[in-house]
Amino acid sequence: MEQYLIDTNIVSDYLSASLPAIGITLLDAVIDAVPNISVITHIELLCWTTNTETGQKVKNFIADSEVMDITPAVIGHCVSLRKNKKIKTPDAIIAATALAHNLTIITNNEKDFAGIQELKVVNPHKL
Repeated sequence: MEQYLIDTNIVSDYLSASLPAIGITLLDAVIDAVPNISVITHIELLCWTTNTETGQKVKNFIADSEVMDITPAVIGHCVSLRKNKKIKTPDAIIAATALAHNLTIITNNEKDFAGIQELKVVNPHKL
């Protein structure tokens, strides 16, 4: 099975059950195989203002995930992306994490990663 990096917006869509059935099926399989998230997604998830129940779901999701830290390889890809593309630093770190680990990003924000030729992106809302 292909390996994936789950973007913050998809965690939100998954936990709120707002993905189409085929997207839920994909995410269920990805999560069963241990979900990968970037350190940026980890931070963004912890910054959400939610009720206690949702907050616990988020914490459980993070605990079950492999949080991909910023490594020298991620930094190298990130610097290259920032120098060659108009991309925000958090998105560049997420893309660089996927590139450094040969992961496909699962996101609903395809435009954030447009023009990064070697990056694989899948949108579960468009399967």
